[in-house]
Amino acid sequence: MLIRKLIRKLIRKLAGAGRLDHGVSWPGPWGALALAAVPAAFLVIFFIWPVATLVARGFTGPSGLDLSGFAEVMGKARTWRLIGRTVGQAALATAVCAVAAVPLAALIWRRAFRGRWALRALLTAPFALPSVVVGLAFKALLGANGPLGFLGLDQSATAVVAALVFFNVGLMARVVGTFWAALDPRLEQAARVLGANPWRALVTVTLPALAPAIVAGASLVFLFSATAFGLVLILGGAAYGTVETEIYLQTAQLLNLRAAAVLSVVQMVIVAGALWFGAAARRGRERALKQIGFASGGQANRASSPAPRPSWRADWPFMLVTGLVVVFIALPVGNLAYLSVRDGSGLGLRHWAALGNPSLAGQPYSLLAAAGRSVLIALLAGAIALVGGVAVAVVLGRGGQGRLGRWARGAFDAALMAPLGVSAVSVGFGFLITLNRAPLNLRTSFWLIPLAQALVALPLVVRTVLPPLAAVEPRLRQAAAVLGARPWRVFLTVDGPVLRRAGAVAAAYAFAVSVGEFGATAFLVRPDTTTLPVAIYKLLSRPGAENLGAAMAAAVLLGAITIAAMAAAEAAHTRRRTGPFEGAA
Repeated sequence: MLIRKLIRKLIRKLAGAGRLDHGVSWPGPWGALALAAVPAAFLVIFFIWPVATLVARGFTGPSGLDLSGFAEVMGKARTWRLIGRTVGQAALATAVCAVAAVPLAALIWRRAFRGRWALRALLTAPFALPSVVVGLAFKALLGANGPLGFLGLDQSATAVVAALVFFNVGLMARVVGTFWAALDPRLEQAARVLGANPWRALVTVTLPALAPAIVAGASLVFLFSATAFGLVLILGGAAYGTVETEIYLQTAQLLNLRAAAVLSVVQMVIVAGALWFGAAARRGRERALKQIGFASGGQANRASSPAPRPSWRADWPFMLVTGLVVVFIALPVGNLAYLSVRDGSGLGLRHWAALGNPSLAGQPYSLLAAAGRSVLIALLAGAIALVGGVAVAVVLGRGGQGRLGRWARGAFDAALMAPLGVSAVSVGFGFLITLNRAPLNLRTSFWLIPLAQALVALPLVVRTVLPPLAAVEPRLRQAAAVLGARPWRVFLTVDGPVLRRAGAVAAAYAFAVSVGEFGATAFLVRPDTTTLPVAIYKLLSRPGAENLGAAMAAAVLLGAITIAAMAAAEAAHTRRRTGPFEGAA
């Protein structure tokens, strides 16, 4: 008893002195510095340097500082049309996602029924699908020969916005739903007791409480919509291009690197605004959770009040919206799968057999070979992102030592999230103009593509691993250390299980993001490193029913690979009981 009291007193003294678990568990101060050094160097070499060089192209000339290129590009009416179209399409898609997300979250995250996990998986699947697959699915649905071809929406802004909504509505619903599930139900119950009907309680109590999550989710949707590349390239064409597709056009076709650099700067400004709103919303979310008592008993209240079953009388609007969204998601994907087994003579596997044909459309490789290459590159990219992301999460999860330490960790975290705010096209473009000479001449290296894809996946790994690791109670580490465990043993026994579960989720998501990456990869591939998304786009650019049919079969194969990875992540997430987007929200 005396020893137990001494241990408790020691822990209270350590906590009261303002110390965290610094020095108690691995890695310690120098170990943390070493862990942070490798990801920081990776970020500097493969992100900051290429992007800074790209930005400098827009503001410098042969004789030094020269803003004439910036003035020339911004003085064109076409540039402002592209900016307006980019912001307008992204804003419209964000608004539609926000309207649909609330009913989806109300039914799927606040009600208990059989098959709820299947609906969650269905909503998650579109966000995981490669943009090339989604673009081809909508093109097959809305094209002249598609089931909805009579609407005349092919190559239109409506098709682009619809695809953006398809891609992001599940993300928005998940962000709102996970936050809504954390709200104490007694808030709404109190409004009902005071005489408010269910809809009045929803509008006056619940929606204001959900505002931080809605704004946070909307900022993410706007960011992904404003930087969409493959969708716009396939569905919109030149007539409905955005800043992102214009960067690709100026670089790959017109070789106007200066104009592309200026447009990249413009896009960074647009995305920075979305990130600023998202950060403000996240701070609002944290304040809201404190105000509703989330950290002091809210969990117990929710655990003692199981989620009710849906009621047709009360929940029919939510059910109606959910049904429409399910049809909206299933129709393009189902139609694409059907067309992949249909040819001129009926149903068959002719298009699938063509995946092994190396001479299809004159390519020196088969689509199966491209699929295998995509999987290999994604595994390498995922491994790089996982190692770097876990190292960063271990450092950031320790909290700050004083104001300077907290500021340094916050700045490091923001720098690591920056790749989410810069388009993959800009990253690929930056690779081209920096990593083509000594001391890092990687232009012809196989590793160039895995490194680019790892850069895109790294922020997702950090945001998946960091929340559960930061939630580990520091006193558990302190208690283990007081009881005689060495620092590395403390880390393995206290943090290790959390890292294994969160790492499994992060690895699956990193692989899914990498295997379908198209924006940066389109700049960097060569015939011997062509990935499946790039091969699909090349097939779409060539005429012929055989090319189109093979592209559809390849898109279904790519989607199946991605969904399998996402299913693994969802299974790990269920065991972990933590949403993969909670940190990002």
